[in-house]
Amino acid sequence: MGFGQMNITIKPRKPYDFDLSCRIFSDGDPEIRTYEKKKFWQVVRVSNKLIYVGIESSGTIEEPELSVEIKSDGGISSAEREHTITLISTIFNLDFDLTLFYEGVKNDETMATLTQMLPGLKNPTTPTVFEALADSIIEQQISLKAAHHIERKIIKTFGSAITLGNQGYYAFPTPDQLNNAPMDKVRECGVSYRKAEYIKGISEQIVEGTLDLEGFRGYENTDQIIGELCGIRGIGKWTAELTAIRGLNRLELFPADDIGVRRVIAHYYCDDRKISSDAAREIAEKWGKWKGLASFYLIIAEMQDIII
Repeated sequence: MGFGQMNITIKPRKPYDFDLSCRIFSDGDPEIRTYEKKKFWQVVRVSNKLIYVGIESSGTIEEPELSVEIKSDGGISSAEREHTITLISTIFNLDFDLTLFYEGVKNDETMATLTQMLPGLKNPTTPTVFEALADSIIEQQISLKAAHHIERKIIKTFGSAITLGNQGYYAFPTPDQLNNAPMDKVRECGVSYRKAEYIKGISEQIVEGTLDLEGFRGYENTDQIIGELCGIRGIGKWTAELTAIRGLNRLELFPADDIGVRRVIAHYYCDDRKISSDAAREIAEKWGKWKGLASFYLIIAEMQDIII
């Protein structure tokens, strides 16, 4: 089988700060996805083929440009190349116009200040809605550190792998792979019995064709998406909202029941006093239809130890 490698240049919509937008991946697993020494890499699935994507910034915030290397252990067709570019644009929201967000939150002094201190920051999304949903289920009622450990074990246990040179890389498992995974093996990754049931049940529905998560991309009404997601066993409002934000880029959503989100709101708006979900929602109303993105800015601001 031939070896495929291509170098591509992508020009995102300005403003865009690739380094700032990727720092959320800095503690990632090098065999799955990470951002290290100004380079991001991940394996993505294109037409059932695994393709390594390595990305570095070769531009500026106001003139953004990305240098992209794609590799596979087989040839890469022009159609696969274009699909990979589209997937990269989706993962990093490269075509999104941040100035719309800046305009939408300009009357909130705190958020307006953060947009000036974090220029070009864009939120990432998952390559598939299934990945967003599975991760959100795993993260129910446990710490993010514990959840990320479980997610990595699931990927390395059930996901497909590709070896390039002497380095192996793993892709997030498909619904078919998790549907076929023995329950005891899923449990060995640290997933509770109930969560394993939920994930395997969703995987089975997708494989059988009774659930089309990617079909949600065509929905205009976000409330309809949340309603249908909440109709799936094991999915409550928090999980549905997190899935829609992460997997579908529905930036108007606001997971007020998320403890981490409430904490960063309290930090920047309430002098670190604990606040209720209702109090968080009241503050978030200032952000209009940009509640999800504004929440992401607060999370990154805290990660960067920004003081305002």
